[in-house]
Amino acid sequence: MAKPVQGAKYRGSIHDFPDFDPNRDAEALYTAMKGFGSDKEAVLELITSRSNRQRQEISQSYKSLYGKDLTADLKYELTGKFERLIVGLMRPPAYCDAKEIKDAISGIGTDEKCLIEILASRTNEQIHQLVAAYKDAYERDLEADIIGDTSGHFQKMLVVLLQGTREEDDVVSEDLVQQDVQDLYEAGEQKWGTDEAQFIYILGNRSKQHLRLVFDEYMKTTGKPIEASIRGELSGDFEKLMLAVVKCVRSTPAYFAERLFKAMKGLGTRDNTLIRIMVSRSELDMLDIREIFRTKYEKSLYSMIKNDTSGEYKKALLKLCGGDDDAAGQFFPEAAQVAYQMWELSAVARVELKGTVRPADNFSPDADAKALRKAMKGLGTDEDTIIDIITHRSNAQRQQIRQVFKSHFGRDLMADLKSELSGDLARLILGLMMLPAHYDAKQLKKAMEGAGTDEKTLIEILATRTNVEIRAINEAYKEDYHKSLEDALSSDTSGHFKRILISLATGNREEGAENRDQAREDAQEIADRPSGDKTSLETRFMTILCTRSYQHLRRVFQEFVRMTNYDVEHTINKEMSGDVRDAFVAIVQSVKNKPLFFADKLYKAMKGAGTDEKTLTRVMVSRSEIDLLNIRQEFVEKYDKSLYQAIEGDTSGHFLKALLAICGGDDEGHRL
Repeated sequence: MAKPVQGAKYRGSIHDFPDFDPNRDAEALYTAMKGFGSDKEAVLELITSRSNRQRQEISQSYKSLYGKDLTADLKYELTGKFERLIVGLMRPPAYCDAKEIKDAISGIGTDEKCLIEILASRTNEQIHQLVAAYKDAYERDLEADIIGDTSGHFQKMLVVLLQGTREEDDVVSEDLVQQDVQDLYEAGEQKWGTDEAQFIYILGNRSKQHLRLVFDEYMKTTGKPIEASIRGELSGDFEKLMLAVVKCVRSTPAYFAERLFKAMKGLGTRDNTLIRIMVSRSELDMLDIREIFRTKYEKSLYSMIKNDTSGEYKKALLKLCGGDDDAAGQFFPEAAQVAYQMWELSAVARVELKGTVRPADNFSPDADAKALRKAMKGLGTDEDTIIDIITHRSNAQRQQIRQVFKSHFGRDLMADLKSELSGDLARLILGLMMLPAHYDAKQLKKAMEGAGTDEKTLIEILATRTNVEIRAINEAYKEDYHKSLEDALSSDTSGHFKRILISLATGNREEGAENRDQAREDAQEIADRPSGDKTSLETRFMTILCTRSYQHLRRVFQEFVRMTNYDVEHTINKEMSGDVRDAFVAIVQSVKNKPLFFADKLYKAMKGAGTDEKTLTRVMVSRSEIDLLNIRQEFVEKYDKSLYQAIEGDTSGHFLKALLAICGGDDEGHRL
């Protein structure tokens, strides 16, 4: 096992057992497995309470005392996932990795995800130990076996990683950083086709410290994160491998936190992944993984394992986890530091926002108007032509088509479209034809019409629009409905929720840069919590969250972490409820990462049984010319499938066709 860095704080969850006696433990295990049946509780309690080094000593003592192989006996006595976990713990780490890789490349098909996870995350020393262990255990050459089982650029990068020769010098040359940024840019974004060799050389050999600076500089130079370029330029398993390398360079514990979450979310559990990570990280960085997991997913790793597994298998996993970060007093300072760093990153990141719908080249409103008229004239409707024209023109171009249509035919294009189309497709196409402010005004009006109020739509629109957009919505609302938006909100909502919405609807959010002194005062203002005074807390949150600039709020939230040891979103969820909580959380998420906020909205609109077509339509229409490309990137990053694929699997017919045209491409297949 790789030794911890001299003087570094131990971050594993499993420690050496005090007063350790390998002979006594060997006897206890022998007794637990003797006779009919076995005492599984005793086995799991003992093995999960010893370090790997101690388990090796127990194995030796067991053989000396009983002339039997402990691992073979455990395999015989235990079954299923519990057996796989316990046997994994009994192997030295390098041999455990070797067995996982052997299983991944044996038989029909290859478990590429396993190869990626192990080879992208291990240190040079761990790689060297793995190669030696594989040779010792299977009398085969690991590199030769991987070459025999993989191909192309994926194979080349795996072979580079297998050398275990990543630079380890923390002294970084600024000139070389600039050169690598330029080389990556020229190899991908600037080149017709991609020079994969440059990506392999730089990401496979440079030190982590160097690469972090390369990634920062790449962002500043190109306006997009390196991950976005990798998704745009590479594909398949090679793309997944390179993204895993980038994630591990940024933070290996964050990479494993994400892998664990994805192993347990949704229906079914990827037990092999869960076991492999819990075993391999238990003596390295499990505490860091737990902290990042709690911060990122707002639930503890412990609670997710508890809800997703059962029996002795569950008990053993929870022992490896080492503690519940949702329990009182368990939210670690280090987790707060992760949140702090996330805010720091969002404060410096300047992501270029891009839509997927752009003005059409060689645009002819005359030709488009005639084509649309032809598509709607006579019996039947040519939906394909309508979709093709309207989804491939910018909103400004659609307004020109509308004018020309009236001039040529004396007819209202919107009225004609309304009479020819129906259902979800009609809502989508008519939404695209409206001016953005009038579209938002209509969505707000619909959210307040009839019995009951659609609070989620009110929050989504008012919490995410800029001052300019909000003011335009106010004018459009007044023009279309002869009533002020404020009056409509006042008569349809109440209490603190009403006050929050009206504050947002003024469109008077500050737009200046951060003020550090003021940020500290603001953080203190929302951090102070007189016992039981919920109303006061909500008012204080409102005065800051609804009025300060996004840039300033990022600093406020960072200072809040410093003062309270909690991320502000965690506190809002804990202290508030209902629509007030949802509104504040939406503002915080919008400040943190607006494209990710909308990616979540789209995912929730399509997950599970049934589809929320109205939300799906509203987000796709309203973000198509603003940041839908960024939303797509966040979607594939978080949910491991492209927005294109999610839409394809969840909608049908002409509605599907129109949505895919707006989506603009598949980030898995790179159809742009």
